[in-house]
Amino acid sequence: MSLDGKIATRSGDSRISSKIDLRALHKLRSQSGAVMIGIRTELIDNPLLTVRYVKGRNPIRVIVDSSARTPLKAKIFRTDPSSVFIVISGKASKSKVAGLQRAGARIIRCGQSKINLKLLLRALYRQGVRRIVLEGGGILNWSMLTEGLVDYVHVTISPILIGGDRATTLVEGIGMPTINKSFQLRLLRVRRLRNEISLEYKVKRND
Repeated sequence: MSLDGKIATRSGDSRISSKIDLRALHKLRSQSGAVMIGIRTELIDNPLLTVRYVKGRNPIRVIVDSSARTPLKAKIFRTDPSSVFIVISGKASKSKVAGLQRAGARIIRCGQSKINLKLLLRALYRQGVRRIVLEGGGILNWSMLTEGLVDYVHVTISPILIGGDRATTLVEGIGMPTINKSFQLRLLRVRRLRNEISLEYKVKRND
């Protein structure tokens, strides 16, 4: 993210990471069972979500997409579409779901009007996933945090300032009403990556 906490500009440009940071991210992907994004990230970035900057296996690729809006020509289908899991709710149209299945995606239905994230993680656990890299936008990050489903936060601070009240921040949603209700983190590690700073935190549990 930028120094002012943005993960994308107001136009959706999110090309913030340096090559050094990308290698660290792809190493984390290679060590995980799944990488997960939301539909907004899919529609804006059209990512591959594969491991490319280091050697290692590709994780399962999960898109949280309640209405089944993932484009059939998305880059994610270019490499092993059977490893693509589209997570839908009951409101997704049957025709869109059928199209995604024809493209090779595997469908997980979790919830009626919106995605039940706890059910999703249980479903992925049954698929053998024990570690997920969440590369979501601010809304999915907020939802996962509020459900208590995030264990660690890895952030690389890039030496740029983006600004803008319409630029996406690391965590969005409705936000906390007071500071004492905010998510509490414990700093585990600080690393300097040339002109960037990498931070790793453990999320504290209220229970």
